[in-house]
Amino acid sequence: MKNVTKISVPTKSDVNEKSQVLFNQLQSQLGMVPNLYATIGYSSNALENFLTFSGNAGKVTFSNKEIEAIKLAVSQANNCIYCKSAHTAIAKMNGFSDAEAAELRNATIADPKLKVLTALAKQVAQKAGHVDDEIRESFFELGYDAKALMDFIAVVIAITFTNYAQALTKVDVDFPLVEN
Repeated sequence: MKNVTKISVPTKSDVNEKSQVLFNQLQSQLGMVPNLYATIGYSSNALENFLTFSGNAGKVTFSNKEIEAIKLAVSQANNCIYCKSAHTAIAKMNGFSDAEAAELRNATIADPKLKVLTALAKQVAQKAGHVDDEIRESFFELGYDAKALMDFIAVVIAITFTNYAQALTKVDVDFPLVEN
């Protein structure tokens, strides 16, 4: 049997100067450098581009709560324990309860707007964007337009990047674990 390459979480001294600057920014903004972001920092280009893209994705169109709802549903669909855990913690900081965060992950929340956003996010992740017409139309019936759809896709892509990064690196989760 072949040896499996272990990707470890780098320290600041393990990455280049540009990533070190980004680590310092993350530390000052978040109070920590999350393990997954640190691991992405092996490539300063990837980390810088991800932080810029993710930091802007959906911000004008969606509230922080809506963005977290989308991220939780995609992370659940992609079975990313790291992102489910991290974004459950962030969702709670944005006013959701543990039970509501679980409902967001599973697209079962009662709120009609959040239910459509999470159901659409789940389908986009599971079907590589080829969603059922009914759920797509529900999005537009809520008053969203083509711009909102592009912003929605941006949020899905941003969280998918970290879902895939965790799946390929299997870095340790440094947030309270969420199993379901």
